[in-house]
Amino acid sequence: MPLLTPDIPYGSPAFALSDDQIATVLDLVCRGADEARADIKPGMLEVPTTIVVRKAMRRVKKALGYTNLQVRGEHELEDMATTDQTILGRIDISLQFLHQFGDEDAYVAVECKRVRPGDATLNGSYVTQGVHRFVSGKYAAGHQWGFMLGYVLGVPVEDIVSYVDARLRKDYGEPAAMAPDTPHPSSLAVLENAVVQSGHHTIRLKHVFVDMLAAA
Repeated sequence: MPLLTPDIPYGSPAFALSDDQIATVLDLVCRGADEARADIKPGMLEVPTTIVVRKAMRRVKKALGYTNLQVRGEHELEDMATTDQTILGRIDISLQFLHQFGDEDAYVAVECKRVRPGDATLNGSYVTQGVHRFVSGKYAAGHQWGFMLGYVLGVPVEDIVSYVDARLRKDYGEPAAMAPDTPHPSSLAVLENAVVQSGHHTIRLKHVFVDMLAAA
């Protein structure tokens, strides 16, 4: 199914990502999650799991000698329209490439959610508390790309993908359907879709599902 095309340009050049940069984020996320599995404990919740994954991503980045990007901790989004201490949200993992340094609004957002076959609560939250934050513009406003990282707590992953895809189409229409993408060796599945952000801008989302069965 063809992806949506932007009705207007996606913000500033600092929001754009090259194919190589997209591939780098995918590689870091998958390698980091794979390395982190050894430190994941049964029953570990989403936040501590993400901390372990984020630390592993930093180790992988250092081992690979990537000096043109940084892996940041939980990223707070402030409401710049007010003078109070309002926080719009906290992105689980964010990265910045060299061309984005110096611009706090320019980053690559990675939102992490646990998912499991037959678990409507977790799988539904992947959409309502994950994807929707990109759709609403709370996360990655005006950006070209965002990433969803699914911590898979059971198999088959196809059941999870089917549920999420159906929910995306139900909530955001048929153009929001996910299309299979080339999987990473350390992923269970990689898919892509596009959704309309804040009613006028199209953002593409990469959905990466990784094995976190140790956390089940």
